Amino acid sequence: MIKKLSAIAAAAAICVAAGAQSYTFDLGKWVEINNAILKELSRSYVDSLDLSRIEKVGISAMLEALDPYTEYVPEEDREDFEMMLSNTYGGIGALIFKPDVKGPVIINEPYENFPASKSGLVSGDEILFIDGVSTDGLTSSESSERMRGKPGTTVKFKVRKLRSGDTWKAGDIVDVDVVRERIVLPAVEYVGMLDDGTTGYIMLSRFTDGVGQQIREGIIELQKKGMTRLVLDLRGNGGGLLSEAVNIVSLFVPKGSVVVTAKGRSEGSDNTYKTYTEPVAKDLPLLIMVDSASASASEIVSGALQDYDRATIAGTRTYGKGLVQSVRPLPYNGQLKVTTSKYYTPSGRCVQAIDYSHRQEDGSVGHIPDSLTKEFTTAHGRKVRDGGGITPDYIVEPKRYSRLTYSVVLSGIVEQYALEYVKAHSSIPEDFHFTDYDGFVSFALGKEFDYRTSAKAQFDSMKKTLEEDGLAETMAPQLSALEASLDMDKETFLRLKKDEIIPFIEEEIVVRYYYQKAGIRLRLRYDDQLREALSKPAI
Repeated sequence: MIKKLSAIAAAAAICVAAGAQSYTFDLGKWVEINNAILKELSRSYVDSLDLSRIEKVGISAMLEALDPYTEYVPEEDREDFEMMLSNTYGGIGALIFKPDVKGPVIINEPYENFPASKSGLVSGDEILFIDGVSTDGLTSSESSERMRGKPGTTVKFKVRKLRSGDTWKAGDIVDVDVVRERIVLPAVEYVGMLDDGTTGYIMLSRFTDGVGQQIREGIIELQKKGMTRLVLDLRGNGGGLLSEAVNIVSLFVPKGSVVVTAKGRSEGSDNTYKTYTEPVAKDLPLLIMVDSASASASEIVSGALQDYDRATIAGTRTYGKGLVQSVRPLPYNGQLKVTTSKYYTPSGRCVQAIDYSHRQEDGSVGHIPDSLTKEFTTAHGRKVRDGGGITPDYIVEPKRYSRLTYSVVLSGIVEQYALEYVKAHSSIPEDFHFTDYDGFVSFALGKEFDYRTSAKAQFDSMKKTLEEDGLAETMAPQLSALEASLDMDKETFLRLKKDEIIPFIEEEIVVRYYYQKAGIRLRLRYDDQLREALSKPAI
């Protein structure tokens, strides 16, 4: 028996060695062929080679065959990449608006407590010169680039002021020096009480460094105000630092609880992450809102708290990103953001989509049959499944908007109207309600945008197909009758969708006076999805 076992072990070792040798051979073969192709192209190709472009295209194609998150970052893109990871940049902290190359740059929306607002710039101010260079003739991106720079340096503006100040009148042209800062956009966007006076609400948009501590402080603040239950809103949160996901879970579960386990192929890629601090709200009723854009760290938090039956999860199924990326250095100051492991919730499920190459239009996971997934159990024995995001305890659909509303918003009509409104009104109440819809309709009628209904857009597509097939002429009477019934003039449609459009107008206006937190408060006024979720019994 011992000899037989030894023979089996030896055979297995030979197979492993052969497999490793085969892998090494295939890798060497690939490198050799790749080099040979480049040499032959450089020697024989009819035109001169753009090696930089070929390099980027070739590497991108290779990495795209792996997963959507592994990517090469050449030296020239490194600064933008690091800014994206940290969500920071050196600048003045304001959104700008430049509808045309001709004319000035308009301060669209300054961020609260950032250099632009601290220097007295307000929405509607016109920037005529940036460091002595006229903005007349600059594009929006060129203007933005001139405003950015190293923190601590000064950018000099010549500004036509919208409103009177202590030392100038409305319309005066004044010099404004703004000292650039490291702009760190807030990840904890809102901490406050809902209208019922007992429910706390925290909106988290990203998992950046320090957000766990910020949420801890927010919970303590809300408890002092009488909070008896909490909403943690992770809708639209695409993730971030895994460590901060652990810190947030630690606020609600006992110290030493497993939050997530990462498993990879390379040495050192397997890790189990546990909470290491005492909770601040171990028994506080908790509702977590998620949607199809809640990904990565958002799924770690919602998945762990669902597995422990510690929170009620409501909304729609999350994105389905259960892959962990690490950044590795490459020659010539390049970087490789590479997927090194998959993560698993405390119950053992992986939220990564089974097939991440085929997703719905919004990027989220499509329907996955139960036959392709595995069943797991929560701490209290409830059934949950893997294979594609976190499925909420309560599916609560968000409000659906018409094609026209999307068109009016995305084409910038609402944003442009808000700027005109700001110019005409020196102040508004913080609890703002928009009442001049006739004024908005008149403004919108003078702008170009696609105001077709979804049905009319589909009809136009069908008619084009029929024309290509040579059938439109024979069906002309029927098509004309159908088209006449689907046609709706711009003003009729704008008035029909008044209730849908007004909340967007109100938000665009209020943030220009009271900044983003006021916009979130206004959004909560119309958040029927949240109200429905709050009406459900806790899990």
